Amino acid sequence: MENKKPENRFLENSTLTVATLTSFLAPFMISAVNVALPDIQADFAASAVMLSWISTAYLLSTAVFLVPVGKIADIYGRKKYFSRGLMLLVLSSALSALAPSVLMLIAFRVLQGVGAAMIITTGMAILTSVFPPHRRGRAIGIYVAAVYVGLSVGPTAGGVMTQHFGWRSIFWAVVPLGIFSIIVTRTCLRGEWKGAPGDKFDLIGSLLYGPSLVALIYGASLLPAPVAFLGVGLGVAGLIAFAVRQASVRYPVFDVCLFQNNRVFAFSSLAALINYAATFAVTFLMSLYLQYVKGFPPQTAGFILVFQPVIMAALSPFAGRLSDRIEPRWIASCGMGLTALGLLRLVFLGPETSTEAIIGILCLLGLGFALFSSPNMNAIMGAVEKKYFGIASGAVATMRLLGQMLSMAIATVVFTLIMGSAQISASNLPLFLKSAKIVFVIFTFLCAAGIYFSMARGRLRGE
Repeated sequence: MENKKPENRFLENSTLTVATLTSFLAPFMISAVNVALPDIQADFAASAVMLSWISTAYLLSTAVFLVPVGKIADIYGRKKYFSRGLMLLVLSSALSALAPSVLMLIAFRVLQGVGAAMIITTGMAILTSVFPPHRRGRAIGIYVAAVYVGLSVGPTAGGVMTQHFGWRSIFWAVVPLGIFSIIVTRTCLRGEWKGAPGDKFDLIGSLLYGPSLVALIYGASLLPAPVAFLGVGLGVAGLIAFAVRQASVRYPVFDVCLFQNNRVFAFSSLAALINYAATFAVTFLMSLYLQYVKGFPPQTAGFILVFQPVIMAALSPFAGRLSDRIEPRWIASCGMGLTALGLLRLVFLGPETSTEAIIGILCLLGLGFALFSSPNMNAIMGAVEKKYFGIASGAVATMRLLGQMLSMAIATVVFTLIMGSAQISASNLPLFLKSAKIVFVIFTFLCAAGIYFSMARGRLRGE
C-alpha cells in the first residue's frame, strides 16, 4: 500500500527539488560555457588548443571520477558526498569566475568536473533511495527533463549573460544555485544513505581506471590521427586490466558481476551507450546543415534546434511515470525505434528539405529520446540492489559520456575520410551532405542494434 506519511512526502519533494536543480547545472554549464569561448579567447589571448581544453578538462575529470565516487558514496554516505560535491562546485565556480589566466581557468574547470561527478553520481543514487519503485519512474523523468532544460537554456542564457555581463557571469550564476542546494540538502534531507558500509575502497583499481579512461576518451577525440590509435589502444588495454582486477578483489570499485549476472542492468546500460552514440552528434551536424546548406543565421538555426530538447524536457516526466506502470523495456524500445526512424529520415536531407519537415524530424527524435531515456534509467536503477545504487548511477553516467565520445568520433572520422582538412564552403557542400548522410546511416544502424538490446534485456518486474 502506498505510504502517504507527510514526512516521507516532504523528504521525497525536497530530494526531487535539489536533485532536479543540480541535474540542471551540469549541462547548463557545458552548453553556456561553449557559447562564451570566443569571449574567453579574446580576454586571455588564448590559442585554439588551450580554448578546447576549457571544455575538455571538465569532461575528462567528470568521466574519471563518476564510478570511483559512486563506490565511495555507497561506503561512506551518499548525502555526505552529494553535499561535498556541491561545495566543491560552488568553490570551483567562484574560482573560475576569478581566474587570472587561461591555465588557471582550466585547472578550476578540472575541480568543477570533480564536483559535477560527485553530484551526478550521488544525486541519482539518493533519488533512487528515497522514492519507492512504484513512484521512481516519474521522479527520474523529472530529473532527466531538467538535464534537457539545462541543454536548451544554456546556449541562450550563456549568450545573453556573456553579452551583457561578461563570460565570468556564467560561473557566478552557479554560486547562488549551489548554495541554495546545499542549504536544502543540509536542512531537508534528513538521514543518510549508505549502500555498502564496511566495504573497503580499491585505490589501486581507481588509479588504473582513471588514466585508462582518459587515454580512451582523449585518444578517440583525436581520431583518425595515428597517435589516436595509441591512446585508444592504451585505454582499452588499461580498462581490460581494470576489469580483470575488479573480478578478483574482495571490494571492487565496480562489481563486474553486475554485467555478468544481471541481464537487465547489462543490456540497459548497453542500450544507453548505443542511444547516446547514435544521437549526440546530431545537434552538431544539424547546426552545420542549417547554417551552411540552408543558409540560416546562427540565431535561427538555434531556434530550430531547440525543438528537440524542448520535446525531450516536456515528455520525459510522462515517459518516466508510464514506466512505473508498464514494463520499461516496451517504452524504451518504442523510443529507440522512433529515434531510428528519425535518423533514417535525416539520411534524405537535402537543400530542398523544408523547414517544417526539419522541425518535424527533430520533434520525432525528441519524442524517441524522451520515451527511451527515463524508462531506461528507471530499468537500470531498479535492476540493482540498494548497495549498488551509487555504482549503478556512476556507470550509467559513464556510459552517457562514452556514448557521446563515440558519437563525435564517428562523425569526425567520416568527415576526415571524405572531406579531409577542407573547410565547409559553398564549393564542397555536396561533400558535406555526403558525409552527414553516411554518419546518419551509421547512427540508424546503431539504433537498430539498440532496439535488440532494449528488448532482450528481459523483464524488470516479475510476472
